[in-house]
Amino acid sequence: MEESNSSSEKGFLLLGFSDQPQLERILFVIILLFYILNLLGNTAIILVSYLDPKLHTPMYFFLSNLSCVDICFTTSVAPQLLVTMNKKDKNMSYGGCVAQLYVATGLGSSECILLAVMAYDRYAAVCRPLHYTTIVHPQLCASLASTAWLSGLITSLIQCSLTVQLPLCGHRKLDHIFCEVPVLIKLACVDTTFNEVELFVASVIFLIVPVSLILVSYGFITRAVLRIKSTAGRSKVFGTCSSHLLVVIIFYGTIIFMYLQPAKSSSKNQGKFVSLFYTIVTPLLNPIIYTLRNKDVKGAMRTLVMGNAFSS
Repeated sequence: MEESNSSSEKGFLLLGFSDQPQLERILFVIILLFYILNLLGNTAIILVSYLDPKLHTPMYFFLSNLSCVDICFTTSVAPQLLVTMNKKDKNMSYGGCVAQLYVATGLGSSECILLAVMAYDRYAAVCRPLHYTTIVHPQLCASLASTAWLSGLITSLIQCSLTVQLPLCGHRKLDHIFCEVPVLIKLACVDTTFNEVELFVASVIFLIVPVSLILVSYGFITRAVLRIKSTAGRSKVFGTCSSHLLVVIIFYGTIIFMYLQPAKSSSKNQGKFVSLFYTIVTPLLNPIIYTLRNKDVKGAMRTLVMGNAFSS
């Protein structure tokens, strides 16, 4: 127990890519650039969705929530990672690690649910267009968004509380880019079968179930689109839905790789790059793939910028 307590006092050595100094320097610049672009892109989406009355629809309401999650999710990882990468002392306090663990796990889980909610919104818009405003009403939108945020909070409290109770026996080297449940389980010096089973169950609930619902939604959407006789109508629907589907494939594909493999498997560098992808890269791709391709959003941004230019 003494050794476990010493880990709490000393914290962790967040190794990251310190064994490859040249790669670490390159990644520092890339992560910093991606983080800044992520903040700018997602903040722009939140602003235009709020300021332009034309975008006061369920689709953009959920997009704003997704952008908010992405900003917070990346911020829970990127600043600490950049600080650690930029100094020789790779030490991270125990409290900082635990805080990051809770926040990142909760936000990542919320994003999983939000993407499934957005698929349902697209299903209702394409397959039930005449009843869309009745089905996806403001109260339902608020309830679904609240469910996504709260479910992330609840699973984070359960998973992380179980993880931080594991005795670490003085082992302080965290060979990863941030504090994450599967990585911390590897540091435990006791039997972690229960934690691994709990992690697997949570992964099924937050990864496999939402992906299954998304695939079912897109099955109905594809069938409805194929019935549309107009080529322009088909391309418009496919344009909106394909953007969401691409985000889903990238996000779920990488996070499933990380969370549905055995907790003590040895894919050290692979795990680092996969985590880097869904915490830093995917949140930047969301505004680019999903909304900046959208004519409504680009038009709203132009109006906002031109309006500010004329007013000044």
